[in-house]
Amino acid sequence: MHLLLISNSTMAGEPFLEYSKDEIARFLSGRQNIVFIPYAAVTFSFDDFEAKVNRRFRDFGLSVKSIHRFENQVEAVETADAIVVGGGNTWNLVRHLHQNGLIEPVRRCVKAGTPYVGWSAGANVACPTMQTTNDMPVVDPLGFDTFGLVPFQINPHYTDRQIEGHGGETREERILEYLAANPKSTVVGLREGCMLNVEGGHVRYVGKNNLRLFINGRQPIEIEPDEDFDFLLKF
Repeated sequence: MHLLLISNSTMAGEPFLEYSKDEIARFLSGRQNIVFIPYAAVTFSFDDFEAKVNRRFRDFGLSVKSIHRFENQVEAVETADAIVVGGGNTWNLVRHLHQNGLIEPVRRCVKAGTPYVGWSAGANVACPTMQTTNDMPVVDPLGFDTFGLVPFQINPHYTDRQIEGHGGETREERILEYLAANPKSTVVGLREGCMLNVEGGHVRYVGKNNLRLFINGRQPIEIEPDEDFDFLLKF
């Protein structure tokens, strides 16, 4: 498989997809028929999301066509040179994936070699389920199962931040709750500005911030960017 799983689309003070642009350009170089899945959009239209991505991708000499424009969405996936899934609300994204019968076709095509790029919600749905999203459940997703392209869960935008005066749970506490209820899962806390590149059975970590790994019954582990990440595919 060929996966580029990106924590977030935008760093504070930077343009859209700025920090990840070189990786995206390299990863999708030469691809002519790139299908974009915009279904994480809620407060703006799928047309607008497609246009936003195309404005950025033009800088790479690339363009996308949104899947909502195809009469046969399954066929669009099956004939794509690459699949790109944008961020936004994971619940809305997964609902549309189920409604349009796209879970199994995307899984099958990516496992057969079609390159996959996803940021934020798009990285989350590369996991076995959507259950480690940060998003509010604005719609019924019609099932939590997602593409299962990697054997672990991703929590995008992972942060250690504790808001002063705020009594709610930290991100770590929420992940530990998830693991208590799903003890066989493993969660990757993917901090902003970081991404995972999975190719040829190997995992390359791109970013300056450590990855935080959560395994049920163990203390969370900090893994530095220059370490070997292939072990993630063995969970």
